[in-house]
Amino acid sequence: QVQLLESGGGLVQAGGSLRLSCTASGRTFSTYAMGWFCQAPGQGREFVAALSWSGGSTYYAESVKGRFTISRDNAKNTVYLQMTSLKPEDTAVYYCAAREQPVTVVAGSYDYWGQGTQVTVSS
Repeated sequence: QVQLLESGGGLVQAGGSLRLSCTASGRTFSTYAMGWFCQAPGQGREFVAALSWSGGSTYYAESVKGRFTISRDNAKNTVYLQMTSLKPEDTAVYYCAAREQPVTVVAGSYDYWGQGTQVTVSS
């Protein structure tokens, strides 16, 4: 069992940056692939970024490539999403998710989810 807790969301102006964190409980965090997804009002949950248990393989949605960076620190049981050059269309609730290998971009394949953190980008 893995419990996930996101933090770091907030209100930022367009062009600004935020770093989201997701801290996991459990001893097996280092064996899990991790992902970030977002959900805007009235829309479905969308893939943002994912990485393998080692951090050696990363995947990004086309809309965030070159602006967002996913990383992890297994010693701290934490995965990060560094968000730069934020746009109003990035506004959403951001969720982190965990699953046993292999890493995937499919939300339905993840077994554990955090409660989400709101990111609001003003124009």
